[in-house]
Amino acid sequence: MSQIIIILIVANVLVSLKGFNDAVFFDRYKFQVQKILDGEKIRMLTSGFLHVDWLHLGFNMYALYLFGKVVDSSFGTLNFILIYFASLIAGSMYSLHQYKRVPYYSAVGASGAVSGVIFSSIMLYPGMELIMLPIPVPIPGYVFGVGYLLYSIYGMKNQVGNIGHSAHLGGAIGGYLITLLLRPSVITNHTVMIVIMALIIVGLFFFGDKLKMNK
Repeated sequence: MSQIIIILIVANVLVSLKGFNDAVFFDRYKFQVQKILDGEKIRMLTSGFLHVDWLHLGFNMYALYLFGKVVDSSFGTLNFILIYFASLIAGSMYSLHQYKRVPYYSAVGASGAVSGVIFSSIMLYPGMELIMLPIPVPIPGYVFGVGYLLYSIYGMKNQVGNIGHSAHLGGAIGGYLITLLLRPSVITNHTVMIVIMALIIVGLFFFGDKLKMNK
């Protein structure tokens, strides 16, 4: 595992652990629409290092471990950092757009950043095989990616926990676009997959408003 992935995982664990045990800290740095609109833009970044519980944290960090090493080895550390943080901010921006009329909407999680990394890695190697316990058979990477987004759709519709499900879409868009900029050859190498992913993103973007639970 590369050093940058270790650093990001450790940072997420330490910040999340602090949030688990300190409600004031959690509230101060979580994503909350009204606070961000009032000028606390730092929440768009810090919320990406907080998590609801160990399961939420573990799922995101496992996905970061699986897909992050692919992106890091393909693009190098600096471009990996660019994809990670640009996707994180893109996820926060999309969430802010989605819930700008819901002032007390709040969420946390590395969902945006991880979603961007997932999409980037799948764009590079759509046929890579993963072993996802407890399923003992390999599944293609793009199946995991699509499943990740479907879970996001479910989460957005039902507002599961305090998790930033809407950030998954924004992060996916960020990772998708930056990967195209850094490696335009993926368009010709994996044309069908790139088009399918574009259709998923466009479809979710246009129909995203219908996924929000009425407040």
